Amino acid sequence: TRLYHLDAVRSFALLLGIAFHTALSFMPIFIGWAVMDISTSDVLPYFVLVSHSFRMALFFMIAGYFSHMTLRKRGTRPFIQSRLMRVGVPFLVAWFVLRPLLVSGWIMGAEAMRGDANIENALVNGFASLGELPQGLLIGTHLWFLYYLLIISACVVAFRFLIGLHKPTKYRLTQFTDNLIQRISSPPWFLIIMAIPTAMGLCFMQNWGLDTPDKSLIPHIPTLLVYGGFFMFGWLLERKSTNIDAFARISFVKICLCIVSIAGTIYLEGFQGNFGHPQFQLLKAGFMLSYALMMWTLISLSIGLCKKCLHKPNKLVQYISDASYWLYLVHLPIVIW
Repeated sequence: TRLYHLDAVRSFALLLGIAFHTALSFMPIFIGWAVMDISTSDVLPYFVLVSHSFRMALFFMIAGYFSHMTLRKRGTRPFIQSRLMRVGVPFLVAWFVLRPLLVSGWIMGAEAMRGDANIENALVNGFASLGELPQGLLIGTHLWFLYYLLIISACVVAFRFLIGLHKPTKYRLTQFTDNLIQRISSPPWFLIIMAIPTAMGLCFMQNWGLDTPDKSLIPHIPTLLVYGGFFMFGWLLERKSTNIDAFARISFVKICLCIVSIAGTIYLEGFQGNFGHPQFQLLKAGFMLSYALMMWTLISLSIGLCKKCLHKPNKLVQYISDASYWLYLVHLPIVIW
């Protein structure tokens, strides 16, 4: 049976990414994006901050959920083949097709800030950049998430294989994780507990909040661990169908936690560049915890809202869900151009 609401959740996370990248051009401060428009908005920084916090974490959680479902139903070999075909091949193909267009977009954006852009020259230089590979393989693209998804999937399969070599250990670990997820996935205060290790991972980021690891093929370990944690949580949720329903249950307390964490994150973010503040480290720690709680509550409520509103078959929603992955893969050069 197709889980229509989870398809909708995944498509929501990916389509939100398109809106996120579109909004960057209209930020009221210069952030080094390819195209900075003279029309700006004072509201967009809040949208960028909040949407960036949870959209990819939500995607990795749902990816973990569906990955476990695929492996459980089809086995290890078909799962590996599925990951290579659905993630690995698009990563390689999209890289060689999209990178020249992305590079040309950045060249034109820089030229446009000084005068008129030369489209032909930008395209020539964009395709010439393929000759620099593998140097800068991930730089300037949004395809890093496919690379990290492949790494996380490979680590999970390898760990599962090693644990499976000793049946008693596998049995005890399975029982422990199943009982743990079942006990803690329902109460709203569980989100606070989960926010603590996430906040600890955020402390190792270069900036406040989640970094975008698009600078090197060498994985950024803190980012890998954060997204890997969300992937594993989704993986464990799938072991029992009631787990994700309990996790996504909408409650007044959860909504309040979400509102408070968003307000706290927006307020504390204003101190990010104030290095001389006597309580700078304390403010940073508060931001990390608030940011992490915002991530978890928004993820839980997003799944809950889709469960409530989009759980029935709908041809339009299903079409958008099927298209969202491919839309996200190709959107960035279109947006920049």
